[in-house]
Amino acid sequence: MQLDLNLLAALDALLEEGSVAGAADRLHVTAPAMSRSLGRIRRTTGDQILVRTGRTMTPTPYAIAVREQVHDLLQQVRGVLAPSRELDLATLERTFTLRWHDALVALSGPALLTAVREQAPGVRLRFIAESSIDTPELRRGEVDLAANADRPTAPEIHADRVAETQQVVVVRRGHPLTRVKTVTAARYAAADHVSVSRRGRLANRLDDALARLGLTRRVVVTAPTESAAFEFARRSDLVVTAPEPTACSAAADLGMVQLPLPLDLPPATVYLSWHQRYDTDPAHIWLRDLARTALTGAMSGEGRTGR
Repeated sequence: MQLDLNLLAALDALLEEGSVAGAADRLHVTAPAMSRSLGRIRRTTGDQILVRTGRTMTPTPYAIAVREQVHDLLQQVRGVLAPSRELDLATLERTFTLRWHDALVALSGPALLTAVREQAPGVRLRFIAESSIDTPELRRGEVDLAANADRPTAPEIHADRVAETQQVVVVRRGHPLTRVKTVTAARYAAADHVSVSRRGRLANRLDDALARLGLTRRVVVTAPTESAAFEFARRSDLVVTAPEPTACSAAADLGMVQLPLPLDLPPATVYLSWHQRYDTDPAHIWLRDLARTALTGAMSGEGRTGR
């Protein structure tokens, strides 16, 4: 059987866009040309791929099953056929998409951007928000680098542990906990809390640590980001528990107070993750090195000197 690699690109676009018109725009071809490609794909695979349901097109079970495999194959083909050349940062034109925890963007994003612009002014960084559900953007190549506390479990996703940090307590100035000699676990548990969770979870490993001491806390509100949680705490007697680098920023920028966490918790870890398809990509390697430096510096406090 003779294979036309153009059909692989067309199939990838059709599965990602879910329509002939969208796929045509993506590949910069006409809609009739894409319709002909869809017809050839149907004859080759013996499957309809996309079927009309009302005004939209719906992928068949076969199409859903092979979607990620098709995308990975196309990326591998492009990698094989791409010319090998030395990386010229001065002329590099590329947009990198980064899905980082919001606190990491605030802490280390500016340093990363400064380093990128100094070395490769044609490169753009596109930070996007984390989702409230697990998403496969790394596998699909839609995200170049992820940075958060989650160690990936998929074998094709590679990760580096770039930093560790302890959790601390953050409260407003004049909070009752600032007027006691020692913040005990019991006093900490007795306060009202705001929890940070993009999924809206009311409990986390803090509650497990308190339970081991026979204590419980009351979470009265959850916030999707640490910056939002700090605003809740700044205007009330709520308590936020956050990584120490973020707490330092809140103390400096919002006039809040940082207190020690009276619990024995292992340090929070930050992972930098990417798909294995980028392991040998020179531009990606360059960006990973800069991202590691920015994240490590921010989490160790180097980026906060002089504040």
